[in-house]
Amino acid sequence: MSEKKKRNKKDSQLLIRINGEERDRFVDLCDELDTSAAREIRRFIREYLQQSENG
Repeated sequence: MSEKKKRNKKDSQLLIRINGEERDRFVDLCDELDTSAAREIRRFIREYLQQSENG
């Protein structure tokens, strides 16, 4: 397995607590935009980390 594949392997979970109404609205919006909630949260984390490193 290449180094890049090892780095991108999704092998961990992050459990968060969120208001049920906010969760439902977020999931619905993701569905409308033809994406998944998990994908958007991963994207947010990557961007947040990048901003923090460049900050």
